Amino acid sequence: MLVLLLLVLLIVLPLFLVHPALHCVTNPIHVQHQYYQPGHFIIGGITSQLTVPKNYQHVLSLVFAVNEINENPKILSNITLGFQIYDSYFSAKMTYQNTLNLISRHKKTVPNYKCGIQKNLIAVIGGLESETSLYMATILTLYKIPQHLSSLYQMAPNEADQYNGIVRLLLYFQWVWVGIFVTADNKGEMFVKTLAPLLFLNEICAAIIERMPNASKFFNVFAMVEKYQVMAISLSKTNVNVFVVNADTSTMKCLQWLLIAASMSDVGPINKVWVLTALFDFSSETFQRDLDIQNFHGALSLAIHSREVDGFHPFLLNLIPHSETDGFISFFWQQAFDCQFLDVETEEESCTGEEKLESLPGALFEMQMTSQSYSIYNAVYAVAHALHALFVSKAHALHLQPFLRNILFNNSVGDTVFFNEKRELEGGFDIINWLTFRNKSFLRVKVGKMDPQAPLGRDFFINEKIIRWHQSFNQVVPLALCNDHCRPGYSRQRKEGELFCCYDCAPCPEGKITNQTDMNDCFHCQEDQYPNKERNQCLPKDENFLSYEEPLGISLALLALALSGTTALVFGIFIKYQDTPIVKANNRNVTYTLLISLFLCFLSSLLFIGRPQLLTCHLRQTAFGIIFSVAVSSVLAKTLTVVLAFMATKPGSKMRKWVGKRFSTALILGCSAIQASICMLWLGTDPPFPDLDMHSLPEEIIVECNEGSANMFYYVLGYMGLLALVSFVVAFFARKLPDTFNEAKFITFSMLVFCSVWLSFVPTYLSSKGKYMVAVEIFSILASSDGILVCIFSPKCYIIVLRPELNKKEQLKVKH
Repeated sequence: MLVLLLLVLLIVLPLFLVHPALHCVTNPIHVQHQYYQPGHFIIGGITSQLTVPKNYQHVLSLVFAVNEINENPKILSNITLGFQIYDSYFSAKMTYQNTLNLISRHKKTVPNYKCGIQKNLIAVIGGLESETSLYMATILTLYKIPQHLSSLYQMAPNEADQYNGIVRLLLYFQWVWVGIFVTADNKGEMFVKTLAPLLFLNEICAAIIERMPNASKFFNVFAMVEKYQVMAISLSKTNVNVFVVNADTSTMKCLQWLLIAASMSDVGPINKVWVLTALFDFSSETFQRDLDIQNFHGALSLAIHSREVDGFHPFLLNLIPHSETDGFISFFWQQAFDCQFLDVETEEESCTGEEKLESLPGALFEMQMTSQSYSIYNAVYAVAHALHALFVSKAHALHLQPFLRNILFNNSVGDTVFFNEKRELEGGFDIINWLTFRNKSFLRVKVGKMDPQAPLGRDFFINEKIIRWHQSFNQVVPLALCNDHCRPGYSRQRKEGELFCCYDCAPCPEGKITNQTDMNDCFHCQEDQYPNKERNQCLPKDENFLSYEEPLGISLALLALALSGTTALVFGIFIKYQDTPIVKANNRNVTYTLLISLFLCFLSSLLFIGRPQLLTCHLRQTAFGIIFSVAVSSVLAKTLTVVLAFMATKPGSKMRKWVGKRFSTALILGCSAIQASICMLWLGTDPPFPDLDMHSLPEEIIVECNEGSANMFYYVLGYMGLLALVSFVVAFFARKLPDTFNEAKFITFSMLVFCSVWLSFVPTYLSSKGKYMVAVEIFSILASSDGILVCIFSPKCYIIVLRPELNKKEQLKVKH
């Protein structure tokens, strides 16, 4: 299948092909426009110049390349190349005719090399459009010339690369709401069928497809203008700012007529961004020389990669408009300069031959080699290098193709020329920004390049800073969207019944963000981050733990130190007054043990403040549990001492043996040992450890001590609660014993406070998070310890310090 983009097809022919079945037949059709130069080997060419003066450069690029090779002693020395060039006249009939002329004897259409002197035709360069290539292939195949895939070489990059380049260009500028402009024929439909799926795969919507009736189909200019005016009105009202144009000759002719029709109506200029295929070039027909090209200002196109060839500009300056061998130049000169070479006076201006090519607008002729002419230049050199390799190897001429297939050389400007396995030129596309001016001149500015063979990341490049857009866009990158972008913090939500490029913007739900425009879905931040209020950015989470540097931590630490200091003060008072009756009466050693354990309880709360470490996590709950068990066991021992002391005073009582230091000591040690065993089992099986809780708080990471086995933690609390409950029950029943100073009353109150604090602790602790959970436990430790200290020791300190007269032995006797 022949490709639909602009091609230069290199058709290689055997040098001495003979087909005996054919007969010598001369053709009376006179070919006016041809250019012949003799040589040992002839390169044929088919160009299309009629009414398009600019295409004359294609002829000149072939001539220039052949002459340059003939003057180069390093290639094909002692062998000259010639050429035979015909015009296709944009006509199938004339393309067939002139293809026959190429394979025939010079000046005769004789498709049989036995008739007369042969031309030694070695290759044909032509087919700048797919139709021309098809016509040439038909004739060459019909006459047994091996015009198959094996003998056709494409002097243009792969067609798929061009479509991919268009898509990448659209994606670069985020143009996702575009139109397609083609002619209403098979060529246009093929372009749409190829491009539309690529657009869809890349989430680009073809919002509108304009199929223009071919201008050549109209027999009446006014009917054509009227039809195009209707389409221009429709085009001007659409919200599509970017159009992709299959920029072959017929499509561009239709587009130009459309723009003319728009200017002739009330529509006015149609200001769009035109994205054009590599077929595009500003080449006005002679009757369109005054056409305003301002509508194309800022257009972007792909172009087969090219560079300026040294010597080509001076070659053009030396052209003489009178030549016996060049049948094109005179016709070109008259078209380009709108004059006539006539001896008689006419209404038209006479050509002097002194006109300057550089004075012509670019739409009629360019002094710089175009990409199409550059391809022809490379094609001639490819044939020459292949032929040179053939003669160096002394191979038979019928075996030229292997040399051409494996050709690899650097041309005069340093570009590497070679073919891939599909016989396509390996190369990329330049990205051109077209700048137009009021005097009908223009500039083509290379603003980027697409090179599929380059490493990933360097295969597509655009210098956006040097691009100039149409004046109507105020030098801002035009938008090509169905609706406005969805800002970060929002996601796209498809509209029912609309193309997928049309969407609403929905705010991200709680806990999710989008950080780019037009994202399809919101997403969660990483575990150590959280969304900001606008939900368009993830912020790092702060660590959450009870620190000595914050007010809550400082307050609890100072309170713990104050209470431990108070406990130490009470202990000092009891040491100082240890021989007084009130100190001695309630088991002095147990009192000391209780005060020391309370002192340590207050200090143990400091283990809960600060960043959790492995050691502090191991000590927090276990130290607190064991120390508190000692304290509560001491309270229980004091309570039982009161009960046993009362029972021992009765005559004949056997309880005297239980009253003494050994009982109290054994009770404290035994109860504490049970709690210590629970804690050791906890540490030995599933101990607490430092942990990070990423999820409980949305904006913070909780740095905590994971309790390991939660059951063991509640076993510790439960056992401590059991001891407190027993102490409370015993103290409650002993509160009315007839002592002058019955300590059981105060123990009852202390255990009531203790149990109340820890019963409220559990639900409060479970409902708290982070540092507040730790603060609840610290407060419970301090409050319950302080309850014991205040309820048991404040009455005694009051008597010892303020009422010493009551601290006498007589006051402790039981009254009947």
